[in-house]
Amino acid sequence: MPTKPLIIALEEHYADPEIQATFTGMDVQKLPKVSERLGDTGALRIREMDEAGIDIQVLSHTAPSVHKLEPERAVRLARAANDRLHQTVLAHAGRFAAFAALPTPDPAAAADELERTVTELGFRGAMVHGLTNGRFLDDEMFWPVFQRAAKLDVPLYIHPAIPHPAVMEAYFKDDAQAWPMFPRAAWGFTMETATQAIRLVLSGVLEKYGTKIILGHLGEGLPFLLWRIDHSLRRAGGRSFRDSFCEHFYITTSGFFSNPALLCSVMEMGIDRIMFSVDYPFVENTLATGWIDKIPLCREDREKLLNGNARRLLKL
Repeated sequence: MPTKPLIIALEEHYADPEIQATFTGMDVQKLPKVSERLGDTGALRIREMDEAGIDIQVLSHTAPSVHKLEPERAVRLARAANDRLHQTVLAHAGRFAAFAALPTPDPAAAADELERTVTELGFRGAMVHGLTNGRFLDDEMFWPVFQRAAKLDVPLYIHPAIPHPAVMEAYFKDDAQAWPMFPRAAWGFTMETATQAIRLVLSGVLEKYGTKIILGHLGEGLPFLLWRIDHSLRRAGGRSFRDSFCEHFYITTSGFFSNPALLCSVMEMGIDRIMFSVDYPFVENTLATGWIDKIPLCREDREKLLNGNARRLLKL
């Protein structure tokens, strides 16, 4: 009988109680099952990992995180939350790893917190959620974070958040009430995060420092669009967008378990750039792991997807 492959899931969320207490009326608070699981980093979470056959979760704070707060408060809350997350990882040896929450409203402090969590706490990188008080991540004020991540040789995971208020008003207000997921996971998250990724490439920050970036949800649609984006942008000259994207970006399967979409991503980026994720607890573990046996990849490539690429990138 074949042995079960090691399964590492990269985009698996939790909620720190102190950070969560700063926000009221969050969408997730209307979803008791999800809210309960965000608050659990112990018995319930591990039981559901075991039931689905997931060996390791890389924990990251859910949105909203500290990026929406004023600088001093963001720094204080991020540090405390990261310390608590470190204790969670220690308490369940071998089951969890961690991405840091970064206080991006203070970019210098965010770079220092990234270094602290990696060098002192053993974190594997950081997750950043959407805009920071209306500013895109390609703004030069945030470049110290990208520089520090490259120096530490750890990735930054760019996670979706609600689009810019002007975009919400112009694009989504007419349908958001009837279809609340339209400006969120169904389309708005993808549009906003893919725009962030494209802007990062165009800004030159990734070329300058060599920073590694992870995108969830099979790259927010960008692998499918690489040829057209590259062809259109090259009319103005410069380096190939496709080459830069495939050099600096990794993608995960979080919340996106489609064989045609996966194979498109493999053909565009190569299997070495793709890693398994669930997007727990917004997506159930069993939905993701139930897909694994249906993935049309050879055994070696499946191992890369399920654990090998994550072990190499995150040094697990």
